[in-house]
Amino acid sequence: MDQPPVPAAGQRRNEDIALDMMKFIAVTTGYGKAGSASAGFQGGTPSLADDYAKHLIDLYKQCLAAIPGK
Repeated sequence: MDQPPVPAAGQRRNEDIALDMMKFIAVTTGYGKAGSASAGFQGGTPSLADDYAKHLIDLYKQCLAAIPGK
């Protein structure tokens, strides 16, 4: 099978950078999780796994859009 070329040291794909940004934001802020430890009112029903996944996908798209093209 053909393997994609490995980028040289110091070069990363925009998708990889966006994924790291998404992980950092989601972990540090509790993005998309109902009932996470944060200030403010925590009402409503807990989010379902599908809703959480949709939130993360939306966050990934926003992170990818924030990275300037090469």
